[in-house]
Amino acid sequence: MNSATTSKASKLHTKILYPGTFDPITNGHIDLVKRATKLFDEVVIAVASGHHKKPLFDFNERVALVESVFADLPQVSVIGFEGLLVDFMREKGATAVLRGLRAMSDFEYEFQLANMNRELDENFEAVFLTPSQNYSFISSTMIREIAKLGGDVTKFVPPCVAQAFTEKLGSLEG
Repeated sequence: MNSATTSKASKLHTKILYPGTFDPITNGHIDLVKRATKLFDEVVIAVASGHHKKPLFDFNERVALVESVFADLPQVSVIGFEGLLVDFMREKGATAVLRGLRAMSDFEYEFQLANMNRELDENFEAVFLTPSQNYSFISSTMIREIAKLGGDVTKFVPPCVAQAFTEKLGSLEG
């Protein structure tokens, strides 16, 4: 066996965990996941219960929307979680956690969060990716606000999410 064959055979399976509330999942999130699939063997999207936030879409709706968006990517899986991220990461055997950075304010928050998680578990690793310029200004919070005010969100979210907004907001009005 030559050295190239040996190193290929012993290559570690890399798995990155992408946690978030995904309320809703946006084109920016999708962009980051697709970028991560080029760097990691497996991407696990961990939809957080959102206990500290009041999500528009309930937990099961958010999981279903994310599953629907990535149904055609076999290296991407979706799972719900609650509790400490470092515990969940360890439980899932993840190599690292993926976080997106859109602006300097994101960096400051994510840097602090990564350092706190490293204090909780010295093996914690965070990988920061930036979205394409086209998505660098998109946030779930802004998208929810635009939708609630009757604005068109179709260019910021996948079609299934735009449809879910129509259904959810229509049922809240009626």
